[in-house]
Amino acid sequence: MEKNIEISLLFDFYGQLLKEQQQQTVTLYYNDDLSLSEISSQLGITRQGVRDSIKRAEKSLYSYEEKLGLLKRFQKTENGLYEIEGLAQILLERYDKELVQRIIDTAQSLHE
Repeated sequence: MEKNIEISLLFDFYGQLLKEQQQQTVTLYYNDDLSLSEISSQLGITRQGVRDSIKRAEKSLYSYEEKLGLLKRFQKTENGLYEIEGLAQILLERYDKELVQRIIDTAQSLHE
């Protein structure tokens, strides 16, 4: 998985556990795609301070995931739902379409 996407997902799960400044720098860097210099100007801290904050936040996010595994469980569940949906599509082609369509609808609602 691309690092930017991985950090954004980890931030979705664990961002509230970070210090406020780390939350700001990660949001601006990974979600808003600002440069270190732009973040530095916006927050009134040095460019090196921004970099250090982001690196500490990344380390914390990976540590939380290692201990709690929420992202891994989420991805496993999501993959299982896609597999169920695919199997239901096969059933729909071969068997009782009304029953299978209800199964598909239920699986799709779980994605949302």
